[in-house]
Amino acid sequence: MLKIISSLSLKLAGWKIVDTTPKGVINYPKAVMIAAPHTSNWDYFYCMIIVLKIGLPFRYLAKASLFKFPLGIIIRGLGGIPVIRSQKNNLVNDMGEMIKKSADSIQLIVPAEGTRSFSKEWKSGFYHIAMTANVPIILGFLDFKKKEGGFLNVFYPTGNYEKDLYEIQKQYAKVTPKFPEDNSLKDLKFE
Repeated sequence: MLKIISSLSLKLAGWKIVDTTPKGVINYPKAVMIAAPHTSNWDYFYCMIIVLKIGLPFRYLAKASLFKFPLGIIIRGLGGIPVIRSQKNNLVNDMGEMIKKSADSIQLIVPAEGTRSFSKEWKSGFYHIAMTANVPIILGFLDFKKKEGGFLNVFYPTGNYEKDLYEIQKQYAKVTPKFPEDNSLKDLKFE
């Protein structure tokens, strides 16, 4: 039923799904998926309908304040995991272990910027979760100018965070978020 609703929503909104990963996103059973850029509440809506339409086995991280009744029931039901951003915890290790120990396929969706507001830097959690779990990073995107969403590529982290982050962010250089002025990559220059 969710696949049908997702298909209909995409069609009515005029959006299409793009998957330029080498093997097709469904063929990466365990991965961390970046959700970027993240500048609007609409990002959640389009991300959800895309992954539901494809039938990806996913979980995702979201700020804890979203999990209050009644919205929290829906968010948890769709695979949401609450994050209390003000608390120091072992989230990176816990999520990495969850992926490693999962007998089933699982793609953990993480908003790289960590917030919809302008953020000068991406949070590094997605990268460290992938390193802990020893899984690739799928580069999920939403381009509001083209009305496209999907998956740019698959990146295998090397352990050199700064070099890898540059290579990952470079692939988002031509993606237009809902609110370009809040895009954390707007001032970066890529070769």
